[in-house]
Amino acid sequence: MDYIEEFKTVDAVINSSAETLGVDAFALSLIKAERQIRKLVTHLIYQFPCFNEKDISALRQVLVNNRRVYFEGFEKGFDALYPKSIRDLVGLEYSALRPRIDEAIEDRNKIFHGQLTSKFLNRQDLVAYVRDIRNWRENLAKGALGELQYDGFGRNSFQKSRIADLASRLKHPLADIKSYEGFVRSYMSRP
Repeated sequence: MDYIEEFKTVDAVINSSAETLGVDAFALSLIKAERQIRKLVTHLIYQFPCFNEKDISALRQVLVNNRRVYFEGFEKGFDALYPKSIRDLVGLEYSALRPRIDEAIEDRNKIFHGQLTSKFLNRQDLVAYVRDIRNWRENLAKGALGELQYDGFGRNSFQKSRIADLASRLKHPLADIKSYEGFVRSYMSRP
């Protein structure tokens, strides 16, 4: 699975004649972007030598138990772990795309809670978000693939990398599940 394949469902929605295609494609795109960044972080975490297949359930449970980790927390977590930041992986378009992601998240949260946004968003506005989110995900995927050989779209992020020294590149050492819990609280959770 790659970013093109992953976005086929969004393309199917956009190419449909559904009355709600704008909001549906928008919501689906954002969910996929949030999942991508989460999977990049969990992939890095799994590279620590202390973790193996028997730890996957516990690693997942740490995130299940912490309801204060959102998109920006995953970005902070990645940046705390890896020498190159998400900004580096996204590249030159980061400065234009990252604020759009924040806007999209804010608008999505309003829409999901049945509230009105102050922007009077129409289908074209929502499809513009979809284009920006697609661009973000593609740039991040290409940067991550080049750097980590994993783009955040593989179904299983809990796999050891083909890059033999990837764990040695990580900046914040983890020794066990408890240290991972502490990392999530310190670097990824909202106060």
